[in-house]
Amino acid sequence: MTTLPQGTVTFVFTDIEGSTALLKRLGDRYADALADHRRLIRQEFGDHGGREIDTQGDAFFFCFGRARDAVAAAVAGQRALARHEWPDGSELRVRMSLHTGEPVLGEEGYVGIDVHRAARICAAGHGGQVLLSATTAALVSSGLPEGVGEVELGEVRLADLDTPERVYQLTIDGLPSEFPPLRTNRDEPLDLGTSIEQRVEQFVMQSIAEAFAGAGPQAPLGQPPRVPKTTKLAAWGAVSLVFLAVAVLVIVVLAVLLVRALF
Repeated sequence: MTTLPQGTVTFVFTDIEGSTALLKRLGDRYADALADHRRLIRQEFGDHGGREIDTQGDAFFFCFGRARDAVAAAVAGQRALARHEWPDGSELRVRMSLHTGEPVLGEEGYVGIDVHRAARICAAGHGGQVLLSATTAALVSSGLPEGVGEVELGEVRLADLDTPERVYQLTIDGLPSEFPPLRTNRDEPLDLGTSIEQRVEQFVMQSIAEAFAGAGPQAPLGQPPRVPKTTKLAAWGAVSLVFLAVAVLVIVVLAVLLVRALF
């Protein structure tokens, strides 16, 4: 491990999307597809100075001494995978992530939060997508390969990490550039609570207005209007509905946040 790059290092994680479904479809031929995938990744990444740290199943972990070399390798890898003819006309789609940091190089490899951050970014992506952390994006923004662009996807929260990460995506000419939202919790707007509060307030005002719309004849001047018992009951009913509406909205919001946290 002493020959691995030290100091500032760019990590690249790759992973096949939907590998289980692909295995079921191809059966015994999946082994050949997996072997071709590994050969293409190793060839393109190796040609650009990448060092293979680990491989597990259909996932790779590489490191590069320069961020620009890591980007060039990811682009070349995606293009090679797209050109390859897979069994039965299948499509093998690989998600990739790049993150640059200054990890500690121990006896058994790299140690530090940067490794976990790179892996979490990869897990948030989709097949065919190349994601960059804000650090890597800043380093390569003025030196991207020809036919490659960079778009910001926004700030997201990654599993098990305390601070959010601003994520970018590479756009590669000739390859898909539109993907579903990242598979992680995008930061909700700060005015989410205000939005709910406004809807509840509107509901309250409307309910009270409807409840008092049926009040009896006007009382003489100087005396407060007389409110029939039925109207008071209607008002209490409106208030109860308000509390019920608030409870339902809170449950819905919590359920949405829980689902996003899990998936």
